[in-house]
Amino acid sequence: ARLVESGGGLVQAGGSLRLSCVASGFTFDQYAIAWFRQAPGKEREGVAYIVTRDGSPYYGDSVKGRFTISSDNAKNTVFLQMNNLKPEDTAVYYCAVEESPYTIGSKWSFDRRLFGSWGQGTQVTVSS
Repeated sequence: ARLVESGGGLVQAGGSLRLSCVASGFTFDQYAIAWFRQAPGKEREGVAYIVTRDGSPYYGDSVKGRFTISSDNAKNTVFLQMNNLKPEDTAVYYCAVEESPYTIGSKWSFDRRLFGSWGQGTQVTVSS
């Protein structure tokens, strides 16, 4: 599997960015994909998760109501729309695909051990 992120940049607090993650090398709509982020000196944390087969989204508490995850299955792409950005959102953002195909009834999780392939990351910097 290969994942390529894009869309990061520098934005002022309160602004918006839209990240993209283009996937290849696997059957896109059979796997869940998530966005993670890692700030300097901090653990990598889960941000948003999507079941691509039906679009069901899940979010980390710190971004609920501000970020939206979606997918375009025809283009093998997952998006992360980030609104009302805050300086504490500054981080490198990664997308990752779960190692095993999604099965109905699976419980969603940000456990990094469940994700087999990661992109190279895209930097998001929010100035105050």
